[in-house]
Amino acid sequence: MQAHMRKLALATWISLAVVGMPFAAVGESATGTNAERPHFDPKGKPPSQHTIEILNQARETLPFDDTRDFDENRKGFIAPMTQRQIPAAAGHIAWDREAFNFIDEQDQFDSIHPSLHRIAQLNQNYGLYEVVPGIYQVRGVGLAQITFIRGETGWIAYDVLIDAETSRAAWDLLQEHIGEGLPISTIIYSHNHGDHWGGVRGLITDEDVASGRVQVIAPDGFMDHLVSENVFAGNAMNRRLFYQYGLLLPRGPYSYVTQGLGHGISSGSVGLIAPTREIKEPIEDLMVDGVRMIFQLTPDTEAPTEMNTYLPDLKVLWMAENVQQGMHNIYTLRGAPVRDALNWSKYINETLYLFGQEAEVMFSSHHWPRWGNERIQEVLRDTRDAYAHLNNQALHHANQGVTINQIHNVYEVPETLQQKWHARDYHGSHQNNARGVIQRFLGYWDSNPATLIPLSPEDSGPLYVEMMGGAERILARGTELINEGKYLHATEILNRLVQGEPNNQAGKDLLADAFEQIGYQKENPGLRNSFLAAAYELRNGIPTSAIPSSSSPDVIRVMTTGQFLDFLAIRMDGRQTRGMQYAINLITPDNGEQYAIELSNETLTNIEGFQLPNPDLTLTINRSDLEQVMMGQKTLMAMIEDGTAKTEGDPTIMARIGATLVTFDPRFPIMPGTYLRASEIPEVDPYAVDFGAPIPE
Repeated sequence: MQAHMRKLALATWISLAVVGMPFAAVGESATGTNAERPHFDPKGKPPSQHTIEILNQARETLPFDDTRDFDENRKGFIAPMTQRQIPAAAGHIAWDREAFNFIDEQDQFDSIHPSLHRIAQLNQNYGLYEVVPGIYQVRGVGLAQITFIRGETGWIAYDVLIDAETSRAAWDLLQEHIGEGLPISTIIYSHNHGDHWGGVRGLITDEDVASGRVQVIAPDGFMDHLVSENVFAGNAMNRRLFYQYGLLLPRGPYSYVTQGLGHGISSGSVGLIAPTREIKEPIEDLMVDGVRMIFQLTPDTEAPTEMNTYLPDLKVLWMAENVQQGMHNIYTLRGAPVRDALNWSKYINETLYLFGQEAEVMFSSHHWPRWGNERIQEVLRDTRDAYAHLNNQALHHANQGVTINQIHNVYEVPETLQQKWHARDYHGSHQNNARGVIQRFLGYWDSNPATLIPLSPEDSGPLYVEMMGGAERILARGTELINEGKYLHATEILNRLVQGEPNNQAGKDLLADAFEQIGYQKENPGLRNSFLAAAYELRNGIPTSAIPSSSSPDVIRVMTTGQFLDFLAIRMDGRQTRGMQYAINLITPDNGEQYAIELSNETLTNIEGFQLPNPDLTLTINRSDLEQVMMGQKTLMAMIEDGTAKTEGDPTIMARIGATLVTFDPRFPIMPGTYLRASEIPEVDPYAVDFGAPIPE
């Protein structure tokens, strides 16, 4: 098996060398020991013998003889992306491909699950590829891939990455080798996640759209879901992204390896240009710059609004993010409404019978294409079955009394699917997804009244510590469990200790040791990153470096006024409004909107299209001026003072409400005893909207 793994790595290295990618020889042997590469964290530990044995077992049982993915990944290569670091307009590096060179330094690592290392090798593609004549992809410049389709008058760009810098670099590469100097004629967004639309301003401008030179197509409900999924819990989602996506972990064998869907999230300038046409019919046949496209809406699958596309004249099937390499998220660790696994499966089945019987090429916004109808049907059927089995069998067990706190230890992926690389846990985890199915249908409660209104962990922790005989006994037993390789057992008691004694650094360090070994053992990137990120914070605290916000003015601008008011209601600390009761009318003359706003019972509510008969305050401000407040360019009080915003009644009401609005910091503590100093929380205008980076995937 080790010899076979070396052959795989050698084949991958040869393919990289052919496309001009350097092979970094650093003097390490191919033994997988990591011995000559120091751990990035002074408190970090190497893999234990227990961890090494688990990874060796995976090497012996997984289907490494199936190398079709490597063959398909190389097919159609045209030219490398020679720009190894793509700078951002703000001065930092938006995308650093150099950071992933370590992946090819060894054929295996004893701190990386061999399947995770395998998908990392496949994600090393970095350049321009032909799908079929007239369809090209630039791969490896972020989490997603960008596709260019030759139209009659120009290029159709399908899913345009997360930022302008990487999108522009991809466009320049296409133009250098294939583009013929033709312009962009159409932009298509397949769904509302940020890594598929945020790079649009690297390709086109507002004037391109206003003049009619470029049309922008998206599925029905795109703008509404784009904002709502990013805003209301956006700060919490961004904090959780630190764990799921390992945003602050260095790239290396002891830490972040790859994200599965792609190597990671680029960090350039995020923009948005609204669609000029939405696909509204379940199946809609449309000529797009001379290319016939059949759009298939697939709502409530991988995203709330999403669509596949079939190009019948070319027999090419685009699967958006509904089918890629591996299981996706039903429950995503960053947090989102739980997705409908059965619905997802049914839409894949619809695709199979509508288009999959004749398609000769299938590709998507992540990973690489599949060629040949037999291969396409294999992947579609297996992926369909994976989501259907997950839904059906999780509920099968639930209907026999298995709870949300047990299902992840009971549900098993069919052995036939375990042997298919395209059904492995490369982005979603079947364990978390099984819990997500239970949550979707039955909620968080396991029906035991003891868990119905549980104590908060910081309140129950001291009781557990007391009953277990104190910190020293817990530390001693935790050390024994870790030495036995019983890492989950160790976390059960050590987590109680640090919840009860958040300043017990010895306890936090020992819990971190257990987390680290669990992280090394995980195939799934989100699980690995989460355990390793928590280990880092337990040992070192929450990083205090500034976290750049990539909230896009474009996204803030397309928030409805009602969504803005709803967001203010979320930011408002109701406890600070006790005794307040206000009736406010809001009028935005430039777009003709009117809102009735009430503060009562420590709650801020609004309704569009109504005005209160006897308001305490009427605020009149153009929506365009309100957007300057939302983006933090001007304060609301300054606009009231200079007359830009006109008031009737008591204008100080807005200041009183503003004083109750909390500025969310994206570095709130997750693990006990990892607090930031209050002085490091930024000060912003209370009415400004900053909900962090657009949510990817």
